[in-house]
Amino acid sequence: MTVDPKWDATPSPFHAGEISMQEQLGVRRIEAVGRRAIRPFMPDQHRNFFMNQPFMVAAARDSDGRPWATILEGDVGFVTSSDDKSLTLNTQTVAGDALSGALNPGDDLGLIGIELATRRRNRVNGQITAATDGGLQFAVRQSFGNCPQHIHARTYHLLDQATPGPVSRSTALTADQQRWITGADTFFIATGFRGAGTHAGYGMDASHRGGAPGFVEVVSPHQLRFPDYPGNNYYNTLGNILNDKRAGLLFLDFASGSLLQISGRAAVDATPSELEHFPGARRLVTVDIEQIVELPSALRLRWQADGDAIRELRLVEKRPESADVKSFVFEARDRGVVPEFRAGQYLPVEVSLPGVPEKLRRSYSLTNLPGENLYRITVKRDPRGIVSRYLHDFLEVGDFLSAFRPAGDFALPGPDTPIMLISAGIGITPMISLLQAALKDNPSRKISFLHGARDALHHPFAHELNRLERRFPALSTVTCYSRPDPSIADPAAKVGRLTPQLLSTLALDPDTTVFVCGPDGFTMDWVDGLTKFGVPSAQIQTESFGASS
Repeated sequence: MTVDPKWDATPSPFHAGEISMQEQLGVRRIEAVGRRAIRPFMPDQHRNFFMNQPFMVAAARDSDGRPWATILEGDVGFVTSSDDKSLTLNTQTVAGDALSGALNPGDDLGLIGIELATRRRNRVNGQITAATDGGLQFAVRQSFGNCPQHIHARTYHLLDQATPGPVSRSTALTADQQRWITGADTFFIATGFRGAGTHAGYGMDASHRGGAPGFVEVVSPHQLRFPDYPGNNYYNTLGNILNDKRAGLLFLDFASGSLLQISGRAAVDATPSELEHFPGARRLVTVDIEQIVELPSALRLRWQADGDAIRELRLVEKRPESADVKSFVFEARDRGVVPEFRAGQYLPVEVSLPGVPEKLRRSYSLTNLPGENLYRITVKRDPRGIVSRYLHDFLEVGDFLSAFRPAGDFALPGPDTPIMLISAGIGITPMISLLQAALKDNPSRKISFLHGARDALHHPFAHELNRLERRFPALSTVTCYSRPDPSIADPAAKVGRLTPQLLSTLALDPDTTVFVCGPDGFTMDWVDGLTKFGVPSAQIQTESFGASS
């Protein structure tokens, strides 16, 4: 088995502004994670994802150096990729766009592909290598995935042609534009920084922001403010703003295909008294508006006006799974049918808490077997997690919870394909549903289940795994306890962390599909180790979790 050289250690992908923001916010191990998660090429999974989208969000600068965000749209297939370091976008900006005529060879370009219906998103940054009336060619400098937090699910359709209205330009928000912004649950932001010399992290970046309607505050016709919630902890946007305060915002009217582009100067605020009004936010960003472009009905794309389809669920069972983990089983409030889910997916939920002005959203893995007309989520109590504490300490049987349609990318292969499930901590949750479904599909399927926990008291589903292993001979498990309690003997468990070095002791079928879920560092270590061990990237599925997962 050979090692893929593209996965070898690389220099830091973060520039000085990003590193400074990470240090201010006390982010740990993100440098090591970034070296592997932020790649100088696109994985095949990302290339295929981009080529199946009807639009890309782009970030670039106009001739005056102002950053703007916009939408580049087309029929599915308008994005192509001849290799893992290049994209071709067979389209151009719509007429009147703030970036019309500004996308030229040599210019920095940031792109984000986002599939609102499934909440998937991937980012790629680089440089335009060619520009014609037919489109753009783009060279990759950095490519990385994003978690699905704060994305509002929406389906789309594509009109045969757009019927745009007259373009307007101004320097102050109209009353209608202010209502548009305060009613928005989604916007995109363009930022960038280019210092002296060459660095892979220099250039433009397009990023998504989401929240409950009203999360963007119109301070005045000349100023906006919005909270910055935890995400992947890279802090690309805030790091750019530390070094270059220019920023561009894009608001979409999903029902009409209209665009509202704003460019101005941003400032990052961490005043505690101000942050109290935005639970969960780490920083506030204020944007002083300098230019505005409104493009009515400019796009062929149309989406659902309101993201997601909310459903009320009733809690029917609450039970402990370990010292700090509990499972919550829900049925439909009317005891009707709940939307079906696939093994490995998660359930987005929304809660209203006393003293908190806005509803809070979180996503938790579904841990029961699909087809039961129930949802079981399993949640670790985080002492700093406002929602997990509420679920553990206050939600009781008979209470109600708002939820959205299940989502997520994990998908089991065919019933004869061997699988390996690798998890750490609360990352075990999607694996339990995958395991049950895989055994139901084929009780003789070869399955390896590798899990790392602190100790036996903090090992959720340990009894369930033991029961399944006794029942299904083709299932084998490996458990590692990093800090085992000497008073609780478990001769079957290994002492130490679950690391990729374990692969050398296992017989891994070359057709095995591997699922990995855990903290970012754990996930990247295992992806790196599996790839070096010779497992093709197409056979590795990953999911990382953070404070909100």
